[in-house]
Amino acid sequence: MPDSRVHVFIEGNVQDVHFRDNAHETARAHDLTGWIRNLEDGRVEGVFEGTEEDVEAMIEWCRTGPVKADVEGVEIEEGDPQGDLEDFEKH
Repeated sequence: MPDSRVHVFIEGNVQDVHFRDNAHETARAHDLTGWIRNLEDGRVEGVFEGTEEDVEAMIEWCRTGPVKADVEGVEIEEGDPQGDLEDFEKH
């Protein structure tokens, strides 16, 4: 069972810069489960679940994102791990 879960909203120039592709690779490298998707308002939304250390590493990655991204902010909502996610998906 994972020990950490966060729901994040990333704002700035984060769409059409391969943010989701890179987040998917980064999350899988950290053995996280969850998902990431674009929102209609230009933000990217994601859920990350795993060890506290790996979730923190993913949050730190989100603060800068891939090379072409310009992250202006990351809103983080902590939650209780649910263990209901089997993989990391890109929507």
